[in-house]
Amino acid sequence: MAYLAPISSSLSIFKNPQLSRFQFASSRPNPLFLGPRIQILSMPMNKSPSLVVVAATTAAEKQKKRYPGESKGFVEEMRFVAMRLHTKDQAKEGEKETKSIEERPVAKWEPTVDGYLRFLVDSKLVYDTLEQIIQDSNFPTYAEFKNTGLERAEKLAKDLEWFKEQGYEIPEPTAPGKTYSQYLKELAENDPQAFICHFYNIYFAHSAGGRMIGRKVAERILDNKELEFYKWDGELSQLLQNVREKLNKVAEEWTREEKNHCLEETEKSFKYSGEILRLILS
Repeated sequence: MAYLAPISSSLSIFKNPQLSRFQFASSRPNPLFLGPRIQILSMPMNKSPSLVVVAATTAAEKQKKRYPGESKGFVEEMRFVAMRLHTKDQAKEGEKETKSIEERPVAKWEPTVDGYLRFLVDSKLVYDTLEQIIQDSNFPTYAEFKNTGLERAEKLAKDLEWFKEQGYEIPEPTAPGKTYSQYLKELAENDPQAFICHFYNIYFAHSAGGRMIGRKVAERILDNKELEFYKWDGELSQLLQNVREKLNKVAEEWTREEKNHCLEETEKSFKYSGEILRLILS
């Protein structure tokens, strides 16, 4: 999952692409985010109308705004937004200041087994929800993501069984997991672009920062036990690439407004996932 809480309340560059996040309305406009402008051209007597039209079109094309990462595909746009929501210690592209406890360097964490179990149980509920939605849906967008190899619910079930065999009591899901699960169900029904944002951030964050957290926590409280949650059947890099291609393919059918709506959902993804991550330290 996206393992960090969000930064400021909105990503203004997607709501008003004419202003970058580093500008005030009165500042000099950033050409990177300017939309095409209609250029009024006077037509000299020796120029034909067709030449004027070509000139106006060329000027508009030059000023067409480009979104960060757009040239590489929509997944790169999602990655760009997600990285900006990290702290400076977590990623070189991060812009957020450290505020909550789970945003501190993992080396400074003081995890507990009970807290880690709560995290795993709530994580399983979220993955169960995501994977059930994908498997049961006939919606073409979701059907693209059946059996990607990134699925985690079965792996988590094995891990929880292992803890049970060690004598630990497996807790019931808590409020963070229940809330996120219900929210994903609502999005799947009513807002596919937002749902895909969560799908991307949950799986891709776990394959990166999530694995690092798993290793560090195992060193502290599990005698370096590697859980199934952090193992994949097959080459992970190839599994991720396959899903990147599917995500880019799906997004090709979206309007620019739908893409921006998907990107705007990133902060909520980080918020919900951060609340679950915090359970490790509870």
